[in-house]
Amino acid sequence: MLVRMKPLGSEEHRVVAAILRREGRVLLCHRSRDREWYPDTWDLPGGHVEGGERPQDALSREMHEELGIAVVASSEPIARVQGDDFLNTIWLIDVWTGEPVNLALREHDALGWFSAEEIRDLDLADPRMTALLDGVLT
Repeated sequence: MLVRMKPLGSEEHRVVAAILRREGRVLLCHRSRDREWYPDTWDLPGGHVEGGERPQDALSREMHEELGIAVVASSEPIARVQGDDFLNTIWLIDVWTGEPVNLALREHDALGWFSAEEIRDLDLADPRMTALLDGVLT
């Protein structure tokens, strides 16, 4: 699924994210109030793809850095979400090694597991995520 095209001439940043799903809930990270982009909102764990890095490798690195878990991304993402200056590639992850903990204290001030119903009441970094998350939880 690709959600929205970017305007011509805009610079695009590549980012990756994971939908970690367990027992009918997904893990979201609360972005700190002092974040430059999307402060004080809930978001999927993930981050930027570094130069020369494959998106799948970036996802594995980000999950280790932010949450202390080991994941292996399947070859196909569940979605690609296009913003004005970014492309977010998202994988659905049902199996990982370790228990997620917040290791990125400067980025996130909380982690939480949410059901589809609870997500509808959250202030999400990207409101388009509601439909995607609802789709993987129902």
